[in-house]
Amino acid sequence: MIDATVEVSPAIARFGTDEPVAPMRTLRAGVLEARLDGGNLRGIRIGGVEAIRAVAFLSRDRSWGTFDAAVEDLAVDERPDGFTVTYRARIGDAAQSLAYRARIEGRADGSLSFTADGEPETDFVTARTGFVVLHPLNGVVGEPVTIEHTDGSVTESRFPVEIDPACPFQDIRSVRHEVLPGVSVTCRMEGDAYEMEDHRNWLDASFKTYIRPLAKPWPYTMARGEPFAQSVTLTVDGRPGPAAAAGGGPVTASIGGPSGSRMPRLGLAVPAQWVGAARVRAHLLARAAPGFLVCHFDPRAGHDRATVAEYAALGRAVGAPLVLEAVVPCLDRTGRPMDDPAVLERDMSTIAAAAKGYTFERVAVTPSCDLKSTTPGAVYPPAPGWERLAEAARKAFPGVPVGGGMFAYFTELNRKRPPRGLFDFVGHSGAPIVHAGDDESLMETLETLPSVFASVRAFKGETPYWIYPVAVSMRMNPYGDVPVENPRNVRQAMNRVDPRDRSLLGAAWYAGYLAEAARGGVDAVTLAAVAGPSGIVNVPSEGARPYFDEADAAVMPSWHVAALGASLAGRPVLKARSDRPSAVKALAVDEGNAIGLVLVNLTGETVTVALPEVAAPLSGFVLDEASFATACRRAEPLAEAPVATPLVLKPYALARLRVPKG
Repeated sequence: MIDATVEVSPAIARFGTDEPVAPMRTLRAGVLEARLDGGNLRGIRIGGVEAIRAVAFLSRDRSWGTFDAAVEDLAVDERPDGFTVTYRARIGDAAQSLAYRARIEGRADGSLSFTADGEPETDFVTARTGFVVLHPLNGVVGEPVTIEHTDGSVTESRFPVEIDPACPFQDIRSVRHEVLPGVSVTCRMEGDAYEMEDHRNWLDASFKTYIRPLAKPWPYTMARGEPFAQSVTLTVDGRPGPAAAAGGGPVTASIGGPSGSRMPRLGLAVPAQWVGAARVRAHLLARAAPGFLVCHFDPRAGHDRATVAEYAALGRAVGAPLVLEAVVPCLDRTGRPMDDPAVLERDMSTIAAAAKGYTFERVAVTPSCDLKSTTPGAVYPPAPGWERLAEAARKAFPGVPVGGGMFAYFTELNRKRPPRGLFDFVGHSGAPIVHAGDDESLMETLETLPSVFASVRAFKGETPYWIYPVAVSMRMNPYGDVPVENPRNVRQAMNRVDPRDRSLLGAAWYAGYLAEAARGGVDAVTLAAVAGPSGIVNVPSEGARPYFDEADAAVMPSWHVAALGASLAGRPVLKARSDRPSAVKALAVDEGNAIGLVLVNLTGETVTVALPEVAAPLSGFVLDEASFATACRRAEPLAEAPVATPLVLKPYALARLRVPKG
């Protein structure tokens, strides 16, 4: 029995899960400040400036999923001149385990050491186990860096500006960079050779230095009882001045002149297994007025003409044109990838026959082997080249714009770039939980988007830029067999069903993504989905969905982002600025008679936003935990009302304001 009176808790509204999150503990040693997150460190600051985003001891399973560490005997000794943290931990699953001891020490001179030593309790199969060091983006991208190698030689270079598709630095013993004028930090790493990858490839807002180079085989086995020892040490050179207060006072937002870009078209993904459920709720989807629907078609999954007929029926019901996202198998009889022109022609003919008689506004194609990642230096599986793929698609769909790129993530597109001008549009997909599942890391991925968009523009030229389906939940796993199942409804990396897709946090992330895409000159964005784990409407689904399984809810909070984005498509984007963009994202759009201003709180704290240059009166609505139930009950925008300034935004709130011109 559905009950319209069901109350929603703040945790469910914000996160879609009641899973508790342990608060972090702030530790200080001289000019150094760090937060203790479980047994690892994040947000390491020198003189108030973030120098290192994280130092963590992590273990990945054979499919690159992250094991949870069970921490025991955690002891924290805080002193006036520093701190010491010790603990024991165990990682693994029902089949294997590894135990280690950790010690973290911060000293009065601002130096820090983090050591881990232990041994597998069984033979332990892993893709990577050991320390990971993350350097942030702000104040680092494009700046000088000194790399010491394992043989003692030194390389003077710079952190990449455009995203490096491989590893910018290898065979690393230490990394030194300037944090403040005259103040530098050296990070020294022991235990094996380390290498650095440009973590922005996966939307992570960092450069990641990790133990065990990718050139070595993986997964590999750590033998039972064989001891290991690793360490990371930070030292500070120079004397920073007094640290400025972080995050104090209100955020200030302002609106400027034309930016030269326009709001992208906004579409929704249509997973084949959810098209039937979406048709039942088509009237709710129609009210969001998406600009297009991206229909995934993969013959290997049994998709056929009946699948296309379902897509077409949904498109008619929603009133949206269709884009076909077609996986071209290109496999031999045993299922191995191959590059055979006859097989390519056969497969494209099969896809074209399934679509015959139905209208698709555009068609995007990729060979099936490119749904899986190929690491730098490895040999790509046999597959048709970009030119033959484009030629075959145009022959199969004459007169229809043909797109290329990757249905997997930007990483794969960056490593295998199509020739400039070959396709009518080019794109990639994405998800913010590839490497980390916590709320803070998820939101930090928005910091990476300007680099992603600029990097694609640099190699695509004038070709229109499309974002294929991007969502909080992972629809596919390019790095393993499948995304991670989530029966406990928790936050974790690589979730197939992530609770935050049903939450204010998820809606805030989608709004932040759309704002960055608008600034980045992206032509079209496919956000979330019509139904399923990332669906914007409420349909029966597998697994527990607190509140939505009991309440009279029609849509998810993300419906409001999709409807807002669709209503603004094509509008001129104005320059908008937030003086703390990691806390509040600002988007301004010229709507003719008024300026549309969207402000999004990206944090779990209440934030006050000052608008000193914006004249009253303002009107609009705020999507937050107070309006959550009302917003989810009906597929229509929240009622607009006068809005007072300064504006108080609760955690992960979205404000849609109308600002008078003149």
